Amino acid sequence: MPSHPRRSRLRRGLLAALVAASVAVPVSGAARPTAVPAPAPAVHGPLRTTAPEALAERYAATRADIGAAERAAARHGDRKRAAALHELAGPARRFLTFDGRDGGRSVEVFGDLSHAERIAVLVPGAGMDIDHYWRLRNGARALRKELGGRSAVVAWLGYRTPTTVSPTSITSARAIEAAPELARFSRELTRLRPTARTTLLCHSYGSVVCARAARGLHVSDIVLYGSPGTGYRNTAALHTPATVWAGRSSGDWIADVPHIELRLPFADIGFGTDPVSPGFGARSFAAGSGGHSDYLNTGSEPLRNIARIVAGAAGSAEPTGERHA
Repeated sequence: MPSHPRRSRLRRGLLAALVAASVAVPVSGAARPTAVPAPAPAVHGPLRTTAPEALAERYAATRADIGAAERAAARHGDRKRAAALHELAGPARRFLTFDGRDGGRSVEVFGDLSHAERIAVLVPGAGMDIDHYWRLRNGARALRKELGGRSAVVAWLGYRTPTTVSPTSITSARAIEAAPELARFSRELTRLRPTARTTLLCHSYGSVVCARAARGLHVSDIVLYGSPGTGYRNTAALHTPATVWAGRSSGDWIADVPHIELRLPFADIGFGTDPVSPGFGARSFAAGSGGHSDYLNTGSEPLRNIARIVAGAAGSAEPTGERHA
């Protein structure tokens, strides 16, 4: 049968509009869960060095911030949040920053940042907060183990992520808020570890954040996985010297999200070009057959290939046969 590209585009546009309406209408009328109160963290200046003693001092100070948030959650009667914070405050944990307010923000280090030659910065997508932080931690730990020595993984929950099913998850508003913070952190890493090979690993909505922050960052690679799009037409529009990679597993539901942009009076909905499409211009890597949250699972194909990109062994991460989006 002959194809009808105009009809197909219209259907996709209508589908996107219907998805937006079905999400926005019920969520906008729903009551927001009561936020768990937390004190403002102590003001910590920028790190001047990654010497072990300086990092140990920062980790201890941030641990005190987490302890204060734990006590506030306990007084509020939220045992689940208090238990999660108690675990985060463990003596072996290494947080550069923590803020328990409004769902929580944190930056945790896995590995020895003092001597790391390879640094991976994980930027999570929608639905990530302190109550669900264990998912991000599990991925960071699996990647650190895959990378081995002389490497560090940083779990950067440095922004107020959108709720998975909400209007904020289909617009760039939260990414626009987050991008300056990610850019600032990346520049600080470059200043502290100028000879390290640094890679941004951007999952799902996190790829929208990374794309907004990409211009001018001194990173070796930007890896987009499970991405709904970036809000940019192609890699050239990111204005980055980094190599941009894209991968999507065959079992990822994100493949069914329409890759369009609707410009409405109150918001722009959607994120445009599919990052794994040839027109976007990213290098592809084999991402296996797992689901949307399975890319950093221990022993998985995407974990191995993402680790190869971080390590600089890029060629072995690329698919050997035809790519299937």
